[in-house]
Amino acid sequence: MLAAARSRPLAWQQLLAQRLCSPSFSAAARPADNGPTLADFLPGGSHDPSQPLTASAMPFKAPVVRKPPWLKMVNPNLTVEGGERYKMVRSKIKETGLSTVCEEARCPNVGECWSGGTATIMIMGDTCTRGCRFCSVATSRAPAALDAEEPEKVADAVKKWGLDYIVLTMVDRDDLPDQGAAHVATTVRRLKKSGELRVETLCGDFQGRGELVKMVLDSGMDVFAHNIETVERLQRNVRDRRASYAQTLEVLRLAKEYRPDVVTKSSIMLGLGEADEEVHQTMVDLRDIGVEIVTLGQYLQPTKRHMKVSHYVTPEKFDEWRVAGEALGLHVASGPLVRSSYKAGDFFKERMLMRAAAEKGDNARSDGPNELHFPGLADSKTRLVDVVA
Repeated sequence: MLAAARSRPLAWQQLLAQRLCSPSFSAAARPADNGPTLADFLPGGSHDPSQPLTASAMPFKAPVVRKPPWLKMVNPNLTVEGGERYKMVRSKIKETGLSTVCEEARCPNVGECWSGGTATIMIMGDTCTRGCRFCSVATSRAPAALDAEEPEKVADAVKKWGLDYIVLTMVDRDDLPDQGAAHVATTVRRLKKSGELRVETLCGDFQGRGELVKMVLDSGMDVFAHNIETVERLQRNVRDRRASYAQTLEVLRLAKEYRPDVVTKSSIMLGLGEADEEVHQTMVDLRDIGVEIVTLGQYLQPTKRHMKVSHYVTPEKFDEWRVAGEALGLHVASGPLVRSSYKAGDFFKERMLMRAAAEKGDNARSDGPNELHFPGLADSKTRLVDVVA
């Protein structure tokens, strides 16, 4: 009896079957002869009803551009020594209470650098007022107030680690009257008191305000870096609307004009949809306003929320860009995983040797890049830490 009850359709099932089979519903469900169909609303236009709809004819999203094998990151635990160095660097960073741009910006070199004894420290907060589509650093219109004691904290860390080269970079702080220029200048001056310390500053554009650029330059840094990021055509798609190609060039031009002795530097990301002639023109523009060092690296999408990679540039192509840049008189670091501060201390030293060679009129060359290590690591030659303001 129970089985018979289960076999009978319920009242709502019977009602639904009657409704679906009724002539009025069948007529209403059919589209008009000249009305739109589902294909008209799909990407790629309407479908010819006289032709069968095959899998190849159906529109789909573009396939995901997968990472090529040459972009594999370094696993710090592949060797016992590398794993120990990685843990040592991480513990030293924790001791200072400072955060790292390696983590905040999801740098692909974190395994290589930390296992090699180098790190990138962030000060002046971990939040930027701009929202560039390539950058994973947190953004806010009103970040936390600056810590006035941070210059001392960084100087103490440098003294403890025995460093001789620092890269000091900054997030954009459009919420501050001086864009954070005074904080950067104070930090540089405090660091320069540490003896024979070389300081590189990777700065923002300070909204193009020349007096703020000069304020930072007066602090006495050795390298002034400001990234142009991409070619002129793609600026509005890649960078925050408050940044621009012309403004970046003007900041770099002013830096070189105000302090001819300072080494100027910029960086270009590839894989955003740029054309070869556009990349070459960007290097020409940088050369013409006095930039000395240019780095080129592959753009990597940090999260799904950020802009997608257009294409992956081969190592051979990066070598071609290095040769092209050097033919323009630039000192070029070019490679898939090269970033603006990657082995910065080595390139500064090489640039100084090139300057000295040019002054002497000879062809003096450097012995090549050194390994970058914290004190206490074996075979330490040069010690570098990148500090982000």
